[in-house]
Amino acid sequence: MFPVLAWAGEAAQGGGTPLSEQMMRLAIQLGVILFAARLGNILFERIKLPGVLGELCAGVLIGPHLLGGIGIPIRGFGEGLFSGAMSAQIPVSAELWGFCSVASVVLLFLVGVETNLKMFTRYSLAGSLVGLGGVAVSFVAGHQFAFWFLRTAAEREEMGLINATCIFFGVISTATSVGITARVLSDKKKLDTPEGVTILAGAVIDDVLGVMMLALGLGVAGGLGSEMAAGGDVKSWAGAGRIVLQLMGIWAVALVAGILLTRWVSVWLKKFSGAQMQTGVMALGFALVMSGLFEEAGLTKIIGAYVMGLSFSRTDISRVVQESLKPVFTFLVPVFFVVMGMMVDVHVLLAPGILVMGVLFTVEALAAKLVGCGLPVLLCGFTPRGALRVGLGMMPRGEMALIVAGTGYAAGYLKPSEFGVAVFMAFMTSLIAPPLLVASLASPKPGHKSRREEEHAPEMSYDFPAPEIAGLVLRRFLDTMRREGFFIHTLDEHVYQLRKDAKVIGVSGRDTSHIVFECDATLFPFVQTAMREVMVEMDQTLTVLRKPFSSRDITSTLSAEPEAHADERMLRFVHRGTLVPELKGAVKSEVIAELVNVIAAAGLIDDPVEVTGEVLAREAGMATGIGHGLAVPHARTHHVKQLVCAIGISRRGVDFGADDGEPVYIVSLVLCPDDSVVPYMEYMASLQGAFDDEGRTALLNADSADAMYAALATMQRVHKK
Repeated sequence: MFPVLAWAGEAAQGGGTPLSEQMMRLAIQLGVILFAARLGNILFERIKLPGVLGELCAGVLIGPHLLGGIGIPIRGFGEGLFSGAMSAQIPVSAELWGFCSVASVVLLFLVGVETNLKMFTRYSLAGSLVGLGGVAVSFVAGHQFAFWFLRTAAEREEMGLINATCIFFGVISTATSVGITARVLSDKKKLDTPEGVTILAGAVIDDVLGVMMLALGLGVAGGLGSEMAAGGDVKSWAGAGRIVLQLMGIWAVALVAGILLTRWVSVWLKKFSGAQMQTGVMALGFALVMSGLFEEAGLTKIIGAYVMGLSFSRTDISRVVQESLKPVFTFLVPVFFVVMGMMVDVHVLLAPGILVMGVLFTVEALAAKLVGCGLPVLLCGFTPRGALRVGLGMMPRGEMALIVAGTGYAAGYLKPSEFGVAVFMAFMTSLIAPPLLVASLASPKPGHKSRREEEHAPEMSYDFPAPEIAGLVLRRFLDTMRREGFFIHTLDEHVYQLRKDAKVIGVSGRDTSHIVFECDATLFPFVQTAMREVMVEMDQTLTVLRKPFSSRDITSTLSAEPEAHADERMLRFVHRGTLVPELKGAVKSEVIAELVNVIAAAGLIDDPVEVTGEVLAREAGMATGIGHGLAVPHARTHHVKQLVCAIGISRRGVDFGADDGEPVYIVSLVLCPDDSVVPYMEYMASLQGAFDDEGRTALLNADSADAMYAALATMQRVHKK
C-alpha cells in the first residue's frame, strides 16, 4: 500500500519532489521546531523574560538565514533543513507556512474567547482613556516614523501619507502584550491596585482596538482592490473613508451575527455532554470557517478568528473551549512564533542602517505608550508616579505585534528590512519594559490620590467542623452543579468557577474548614437552595450507612487466610531498631504507645504523644485486628517524613477487636506522611500477605530483633519466588 502512495505522490508532482519526501521533510521540520521552541521558552522564562521571546529567538537561530540554511548530507536537506522558500517574502516551505497560518487562527481565536465583552461596561474612565490614548498616540507616532524612515532611508520623496507600509508600522506600534505586564504585577502583588486594574482594563481595550486597527489597516492598505494607486498609496482620503466604513460594517455585522449565532451553537454543542474535547474542536471548526470567509471578504483570516472568539466569549462554554483546546494551542502556537523568527534575516537586521532604525523605532514605541497611556490618567486622580507605572505597564509589545508584522510581511506590505525593524522593536520593548516597571513598583508610595478600597463580588461562607467534612461537601456540591448543567472549571487548587448561561459562581475551598461562594447577590438564594439540598442528601446517606454499618461486615472478607503476595520491598521500611520481640503492653492503647515510642527512639518521629493520639483516633473509627492473630494499626501524620513500620510480638495476646474474636499476637504499626505520595495501602497489603500461617509461626518463634528481621527476610524471599 505504501509504495503505491509514494508512487502516486511522485506522479502528482509531475516528476518533481515526491509527496512522501515532502511529508518527511515537514515531519522533521516540525519536530525540530517543537524542540527548539520549548528549549527557547524554558531558557527565557528562567531568566525572567517572556517565553514567547525565546520561541522567536529560537526561530531566528534555526531559520533558513542561519543554521537552517546549512546543508546536511541527507537526502532532501542538501541545501539546509529549512530550505525551499515559498516566496521572496516567506522563506519557508508552503507546507510549513500552512501550519503557521492555522496556528495564527488558533491563537487569535483563543485570545478572543478569553476576552469578556461584558466587562467593557464595567471599566473605569481611566482604563478607557489608557486604551484609547495608547492606540491613538502609538499609531500616529509609528505611522510618522515609517513615513520619515521611507522618505529618508528609501529615498521615496513622492510617497503619500496613506501608504501601506506606514499604516502597518502604525498598527504594529499600537500592540500591547498584557501577558508580560500581568505577570510582573502578579509577582509583585499589585494586580488589585489602582494602577494594576487600570493597566489591565486599558490593555483589554487596547487589544480589541488593536485588532480593529489591523482590520482597518489591511483594508486601507489593500484598498479592497479598487482604491490603490501606483506605489502602494491610496488615491484619496475619500477612498480611504469608504474603505474604513466598509470594514467597520463587515466587522460589526460579523460580530453581532456571531454573538447571536453562538448562543444557539453553544446550546447544540452542550448536547455532547462529557465530551469537552469534541466541543472545543467543533468551536475551532467554526473559527476556521469564519477565518476563510473574512479572507474572502478582503480582511485577514485572523480577524475572523478573533470575531468568532469574541462571540464564544459570551457563552457558558467559553472555559470549556479554552481548556479543551490547550493541547492544540500548545502544539501549534509555538510553531507560529518560531516561523515568525525564521522570517528575520539577521544579516539584513544587523546592517548598520537597519540596526539604527530598529533602535529609533524602539525608542519611539516606548515613548508613545508612556505619553499616550500615562498622561490621560492624570485626569483621573493618578499621581505622576501612578501615571508612570501605567505607561510602563503598557509598553511591552509581544505576540500581537509579531502577528501584525507577520501578516504585513506575508502580504508583501513590508520588506525584509522593515519586518526586521518591527521584530527588533517587539523584542526590545518586551525586554526593557518589565525591569523598569519593577523598579517603579519598588516604592511603597501609592499611585492614586485617593486609593480606592479593593472591590470584591459579594461573598457567602459556610463553616464546617473539619477540613475533611468541608472537602466532602464541596465535592458533593460540585457534582450537584454538574447535574444542574453548570460547567465546572478548575482555576487553581480547590478554587473553581461554575458557569451556566449568564450565571457565574466562584467557589473556594482552600481555607481549611470553610467553603466560600463569590457571586452576584441575586444568586445567593440559588446557592443556599443548592447547599441545603446537598446537606439533606448527605444526611440521608449517613443515615442509611449508620443503620447497617458494622466493622465486622466491612472486614469480614479479611478473616480468611491471607494469600501470599508479599512485596519484595517490604524490608525497605523495616529496621532492626523498630522490631520488638516481646511487647510489655497488656491492652491495645499501651501496645500502640510502646511501638510509637520505639519509632521515636529510632529518630523517625518528633512527637510520639501526638502520633499516639492520631493512631488511637484512627483505631476508634474501625478496629485494625484482621484475624489470625494479626493487627495492623496505622495512621497518616505530618510527624514522619517517610513511611515507617514497627513490628512487635505479644506473648500473652492483646484484644484488638479482631473479627474472629481471637487475641492478637503480632502487631505491625505503619505510619505514613500525609503530604506525599508513598505506597501506603500497598505496603499494608504486603504485610498481610507475608504473615501467612508459615510466616506467623516463624516470626513468633523469634526471640530477638535480629531473629525477627531474619524471619521477615525469609518470608520476603519465599513469597518473591
